[in-house]
Amino acid sequence: MNVNELQKKIDNFEICELPETEQEISNRYKNVYTAAVNDVLREMGYLYQTLPNNILPLKEGMKVSGFAFTIKGTPNLTIENEMPERAKMLEQIKPGSICVFDTSNDTVSAQWGEIMTMAARRVGCCGAVVDGGVRDTDKVLEQEFPVFCKYRSSNGMLGRFRIINWEIPVKIGDVTIFPGDFVFGDIDGVIIVPRKVCYEVLVKAEEIRENETEIKQMVLDGLTPTQIVENGGYF
Repeated sequence: MNVNELQKKIDNFEICELPETEQEISNRYKNVYTAAVNDVLREMGYLYQTLPNNILPLKEGMKVSGFAFTIKGTPNLTIENEMPERAKMLEQIKPGSICVFDTSNDTVSAQWGEIMTMAARRVGCCGAVVDGGVRDTDKVLEQEFPVFCKYRSSNGMLGRFRIINWEIPVKIGDVTIFPGDFVFGDIDGVIIVPRKVCYEVLVKAEEIRENETEIKQMVLDGLTPTQIVENGGYF
């Protein structure tokens, strides 16, 4: 086995340049919706980019739109040096990013809470997607910080779970997420758009949004479903 070649394929992900700034792209994505983005990805051959459908917003109306800052953690009883490592991770979050937390399928701990939200917001983080739990839910909601998660629990991480690395490739469900991939979530869940195609996907999703405006007008105008399809519409 050539371990070095394997490491190159897994670890040497590319943070490619984009035609617009990350902020401009994130803002434009907020005006589309996950279904349109999903349809574009399907057309491009990316069939499995949605995170597990039990990862949902803490509150209806929440959206996450930004580039992934990945975090990896696992159930672990040890606490030595845990808090300094957690602080170090928080200090490296990039402005405009979405924290994407791979918890190794933990079902016990809350990996996100009030103070984590405050610290992340302070450095410009725009949201969190946690394959696990959240606590201090009311305090998180007060901060109007979008969080998508699987469950709520009062269990803090310390002595139950610890962060082991960040800004590495992670996997949630069937989706591998690389640092810098695009993260987009709304009421229908979260979808991951590979960075190298995120701008192309955005442009095509915007076209779908405009096209569907025309299709809805056909329905309002009284055209039959067959007539709508004959005029290039779909359902």
